[in-house]
Amino acid sequence: MLLAASGAAPAQQTTLTMYYPIAVGGALTKVIDGMIEEFHKANPTIKVNAIYAGNYDETRVRALSAIKGGQPAQLSVLFSIDVYDLIEQNLIVPFDDAVSTDDERAWLKSFYPALMENGQVDGKTWGIPFQRSTIVLYYNKDMFKEAGLDPNKPPKTWAELVEVSKKLTKDGQYGIMVPSTGYPYWMFQAFAIQNGQVLMSDNGKKVHFDAPATIEALTFWRDLAAKHKVSPEGAIEWGTLRQAFTQRKTAMMWHTTGNLTAVRAEAKFDFGVALLPANKRLGSPTGGGNFYLFRGATKEEQKAALTFVRFMTAPERAAAWSIATGYVGVSPASYQTEALKKYAQDFPQAVVARDQLEHAVAEFSTYATARVREALSNAVQAALTGKQTPEAAMKEAQATADRLLKEYK
Repeated sequence: MLLAASGAAPAQQTTLTMYYPIAVGGALTKVIDGMIEEFHKANPTIKVNAIYAGNYDETRVRALSAIKGGQPAQLSVLFSIDVYDLIEQNLIVPFDDAVSTDDERAWLKSFYPALMENGQVDGKTWGIPFQRSTIVLYYNKDMFKEAGLDPNKPPKTWAELVEVSKKLTKDGQYGIMVPSTGYPYWMFQAFAIQNGQVLMSDNGKKVHFDAPATIEALTFWRDLAAKHKVSPEGAIEWGTLRQAFTQRKTAMMWHTTGNLTAVRAEAKFDFGVALLPANKRLGSPTGGGNFYLFRGATKEEQKAALTFVRFMTAPERAAAWSIATGYVGVSPASYQTEALKKYAQDFPQAVVARDQLEHAVAEFSTYATARVREALSNAVQAALTGKQTPEAAMKEAQATADRLLKEYK
């Protein structure tokens, strides 16, 4: 009645559906819920139904199933490496088409270039970085001291990694563990980059699985267990490695920086975080999820979705998300917030993943990416478990990838 008396029309609410994954430890769904609650207070005419849908693969399947089943989502957080498949299926729209103001166009340019690589195809931006990471080296400083090692000098090269790991390996305790389930292609990509080999072409139509440097990289990873005996034989589980590290079953591990806050909460010892060691060069792939805008949304929905993505990636939220998780703050401005500056001063491990962006390469992504990635992961696991030699495994994966990518060349 008051509205009628004043002549003001009630504001119409726009409702959005978003699917998102969690691939690391911690109660991160509560963090997302809190950020969305904050968004609703600031934007009362927009309602976001955020649906946690499992890991990255499960989230993609659920989001696409909903769209094809007539229950469309307007946006989602999906793997950054899904971009080629999403474009090919005509499911997403570029952010370039959604922005219209100078402020919005400036926002598109505000992110770390290394985190934008996976989302940019054919000169357009299809994905905006959100929960992004690099792989970092976690190491137990107490175990370094017990082994007579300098706790402030983590290994910087492959040779040092082997040397240090040998001193840390004893009585069922290993020097180094690198997970070989979950995302084996991702971990292997780090070895390949460090050995000077990028695994895919810039246009996603060619891979370099059988290059000598690639095979050499896989041989080195295999040798950590088979030759040097500083890592356990067989599979090392992605999902339980963090616990193995915090329970002192390994003195060092490679894992996503997205686990940093969970490691900090669980470790009962002093631990350090370092760049991954180099062979021919430093390097890690970027990783994680991007925001995507789905095709089919109304203009009002697309505008509301853009408002939401900008809110979630604003420097203050990017800083809060980085502190809550360990993921990289997605923009330089996020590291200039008082919150993240203070956090990094008290906990310098928090900026290692950001510093590694200088040496980072886009995460492995090609056309037919799921099947090509599966071929690579299968090859890595076959070599690590001794079922095939690194050379035979990689040549087989190359043949599979060539067949899958033939129609795109």
